[in-house]
Amino acid sequence: MSGALIYDSKSAGYAPEFEFGASYNPSVSYHFNSDVSQFHYGVKHPMKPFRLMLTDHLVSSYGLHKIMDLYETRPATSEELSEFHSEDYVEFLKRVTPENLAKLPRGSLEKFNIGDDCPIFQGLYKYSALYAGASLDATRKLINNQSDIAINWSGGLHHAKKSSPSGFCYVNDIVLSIINLLRYHPRVLYIDIDLHHGDGVQEAFYTTDRVFTVSFHKYNGEFFPGTGKLDETGCSRGKHFSLNVPLEDGIDDDSYINLFKSIMDPLITSFKPTVIIQQCGADSLGHDRLGCFNLNVMAHGECVKFIKSFGLPMLVLGGGGYTPRNVSRLWTYETALLNGVSVPEAIPEDIPFRQWFGPDFSLHPVLDNLYENKNSKSYLENIRIRCLENIRFLQGAPSVRMDQELIPTQDISGLTQEEEDTLKELNEETDRFRFEQREKDSIRKGELV
Repeated sequence: MSGALIYDSKSAGYAPEFEFGASYNPSVSYHFNSDVSQFHYGVKHPMKPFRLMLTDHLVSSYGLHKIMDLYETRPATSEELSEFHSEDYVEFLKRVTPENLAKLPRGSLEKFNIGDDCPIFQGLYKYSALYAGASLDATRKLINNQSDIAINWSGGLHHAKKSSPSGFCYVNDIVLSIINLLRYHPRVLYIDIDLHHGDGVQEAFYTTDRVFTVSFHKYNGEFFPGTGKLDETGCSRGKHFSLNVPLEDGIDDDSYINLFKSIMDPLITSFKPTVIIQQCGADSLGHDRLGCFNLNVMAHGECVKFIKSFGLPMLVLGGGGYTPRNVSRLWTYETALLNGVSVPEAIPEDIPFRQWFGPDFSLHPVLDNLYENKNSKSYLENIRIRCLENIRFLQGAPSVRMDQELIPTQDISGLTQEEEDTLKELNEETDRFRFEQREKDSIRKGELV
């Protein structure tokens, strides 16, 4: 037997509770900067950074801050951002403001994909540097063995590309974190359970066997970002080191959990990662403003708990999530899971902004059955079999010489023409999706006849 912890409402702290099989008690660090929640994409924009403030308040109200190492993080430097992003893009982010937009060189906004999804707002560069800095700080704690699990809920912005923002994401803190971890870890596993395909991370490491990327997401060819098909499996040395699990609307708790575990167990056993990054986008919950799944908080958390059970170092990040009260519920619940503690279902009475959690005031609201489940058993079984076939191609963990060039680059000059065309096609699919969406938006606004 080993000691787990349960929340004691009388003392507002955690007391021992004995549970069988709970032998892994990791050191957990929580990385945050309260300033990141103060930024605003725009009144009608679905991304609301104040969801991070709600999360921090809820984490504190449950007393979870007392059992973790807390780190108030610094912004990432422009040099750190340039480890992945192009220098001209970083400079653009540094100098652009809502006030000087009209003075920018013609074509700058199109070049850097500025539009409704990725608007220019006050403090954009600082916001991006803050969430990226928190993720980099978390990786440093893992590298230095100061943490077994490091959490940054402000991170996980997986769509940003080398030279442009995408899907509400301006800086790809995940890619920057992986680059940092690769300096000390031979193999990194990236797991994405956001509603949307983790295209920015997949693309960055599509040609390397040092990083395995796996994404569970909605895909129908029209849903953003338009990538994430089963046959996107990597190329060159990275062939079979990308795995995509495309899902239909309305997937439920049991179907998702069973599929997730049946894929991730053999994948981790075969690839043998030395560190795991899990992106926990909350837009895969039911009742999300942009979502279409039927997942409840505890089901989403079960996926995080399962990965934790392997006992490997973990960087845990946020991501999407556009119903703020449910985002904060989820990430608080998963913070508790990662610390190995149980918290009451009732939202604490003394939490600021408690009215946001009404009318049920529960940490586990009912979020299922909003959408018809279009994922048949035969469809999910076919997905599972196809994914397992890809995993079998690995034939064990790839060996790594740690004296070789450690950081994968974007130089694809050594690829075959077919492999270059594959990467180009992925980019074109995303660009085509963006163009079609902008045309639809223009028609809707009456700008086109």
